Order: sequence, then structure tokens, then C-alpha cells
Amino acid sequence: MATLDDIRAKLIAQKQQSESKFTGDRAMYPFWNAPEGKTSTLRFLPDGDSNNTFFWQERLVIKLPFQGVKGEHDREVLVQVPCLRMFGEADPILAEIRPWWNDKSLENLARRYWMKKSYIFQGFVVESGVEEKELPENPIRRFTINGSIFDIIKSSLMDPQFEDMPVDYNNGVDFRLIKTTKGGYANYGTSNWARRPRSLNDVERNAISTYGLYNLKEFLPKKPTTEEAEIIKEMFQASVNDEAYDTQRWGNYFKPLGLFNDNSSNSSSSTTSTNEVVDDEPEIKVTSKANTNEALSKLQVKVSNSTPVTATPATPSGVKDPLEILRKLKERREEA
Repeated sequence: MATLDDIRAKLIAQKQQSESKFTGDRAMYPFWNAPEGKTSTLRFLPDGDSNNTFFWQERLVIKLPFQGVKGEHDREVLVQVPCLRMFGEADPILAEIRPWWNDKSLENLARRYWMKKSYIFQGFVVESGVEEKELPENPIRRFTINGSIFDIIKSSLMDPQFEDMPVDYNNGVDFRLIKTTKGGYANYGTSNWARRPRSLNDVERNAISTYGLYNLKEFLPKKPTTEEAEIIKEMFQASVNDEAYDTQRWGNYFKPLGLFNDNSSNSSSSTTSTNEVVDDEPEIKVTSKANTNEALSKLQVKVSNSTPVTATPATPSGVKDPLEILRKLKERREEA
């Protein structure tokens, strides 16, 4: 039989777990909250997985809009699901959507349901453009980067002036993430690499020794099971048919963004700001119900059912050569 102390300890643990759901994952640096004109200086680090050629992980998700939650409210909600292409498999939703691009009246819907691509990095925030009330104990942060920022980062690998990897501990360079606006949306097009290399300082090296590097793959959505894949197809059909999200049918699998305050990074369900995604381009919403119905009438959706250590680590041998990374990037581009 449990003692009173056991019960108290469990209640305290439950309270702490509940509170953590609302504080979010502080390891994820929310650079998107920076005011316009502010710069955040970042220093990227290698992936903790030495088998990863890149120092990032590609993340592919699909966002399914629903006209509210059944029996609760009619405000639009989004459910975020993993795209099977992230796991090297054909995705049935993309296969369904692909022909829509050939019909101009369906382009907006195709764009809305098409996969959203982002990239997960890790590193230090050298200078923050965001005012954070509370910093994590581990200064190694994670960054979710969109396609336009990623292109700037990737271009460094093709620049002959980069003799060393940007993530090299001794001769790497910092990245300046500059937030501006364009057309009413956040824009990071003027972001750039520092002109000179910078060796990691003792504090940064000690942090790596103390906490180690993240295995970035652990922060990707998990691969859906066969059952979950069928649920995704069912939700896609319901979303396209302009239905509300059904908590009883799908609540145990995939949840609307922010609705249940689920901040689990590894969960297959949608997440809140923990896995904030800045899409390559703003979503184009069909604002008129009449236009939506007209477009949908053309569709025949057939979806089958802390004490720092003094040791100073050397640059890890797992850091890949720029030419190897460039070759891998070309292979991925050809496969796409």
C-alpha cells in the first residue's frame, strides 16, 4: 500500500508536469517573437548523431484545417500531422493533392494542404533579439528554421570563402538572424553569416562538455503507425469536406494546435509553440465559404479508409566535410 509520502510525491510530480505544459520547451529559441529590426546572433552546432551528414534535420508536416471543434466551437483549428515523405515513403495526401495544381481554381487549396518544410538545428544564442523572461539551464538551444532562412545557411556550403564548416568549434562562424517585414509578414531575407570566424569560448565549450549535443532526430514527429496513417487520411477527407474536428474520433491520435496544451516534442499529435514552424510562405486561406464550396465541388476526394566541467572538447570527428554535405544536398534535390 502506498504511504502518505508516496501520495504527496506523486501529487507534486503531477503538479510540476501540469505546469510544464504551459511553460513550453524553453530549449526551443523563439526567434520569431523578436521585434522588427532586431537581430539574433546564433552559433550552430553539429548534430549529436554522428551518422547524420548534415548539421540539421529536415522536418515535413501537413496542416489540416477544420471548421471548429465538434460540439464546442466553430472557430477554425489546425491539426498538424507528419508527412510520410519525411520517412522515405510516398504520402497519400500529397498524391491526392498533386493534380490540384493543374486547376487554377484549386491552387489555393493545394497550397494550403501541401507539406510544410522546416529544419531543426541546435546551437548557442550568442546575442538574443528576443526578451526571454526565463532562460533554460542548458544554453544549447534548438532552432526551427524555414526554407528561406535555410537557403541562406545552405549557400555557405557552396561559398569558396568557407574553408571550414560553419559548425567547427575553432574556425566556425556565427549566423545573424535579422527580422524585418515584407508584405505584412515576417521576413528574414537579409540574414547573413558573420564575416569572420570565431572560436567557441570557454563557457560554450564547457556547456557542450556538461550537457552534450542533442540528437536532432529525436525532435522530429514519430512515424505514424498503420492505424495512425488511416486516421490521417480520414481527417484529411473530413477537412476537405469542410467538417469540424471530432475529438471523440481523433482526440487520442492527433490534436489541434494549442487546444490541449500538449507540448511533447516527440508526440505524433500537433504541438504548440514548442515546435513552432515558420513556413516558407504564408498560408493562403480561402476566405469565402462560397469560393470554398465552388472549389470543393470540383474535387472527388477518394481517400481509402550546474557545475561546469573544465574539459575543453575538440571539434568532433563526426563533423562532415562541406563537399560531402553539398553532394548529399544535390542528391536530395534530384530526388525531389
